[in-house]
Amino acid sequence: MTRTRMKTVRSFNEGDLRDRIQQARSDLAKLRVDSSKGTLRKNSGKIRPLRRDIARMMTRLAEMER
Repeated sequence: MTRTRMKTVRSFNEGDLRDRIQQARSDLAKLRVDSSKGTLRKNSGKIRPLRRDIARMMTRLAEMER
């Protein structure tokens, strides 16, 4: 999954945002499992941006709900 900019996030509708959040969370869970096993060498720099992308999408969902 590539980095998601806020401009891109604003163009999504609510259903699409929820789907992308779910996908990102599952990717993050896989990365965390690999990290705990010690097999996460090449992808170790992907955890932090993925967490931030999830936060961006969650922020936009909260804005939409208001």
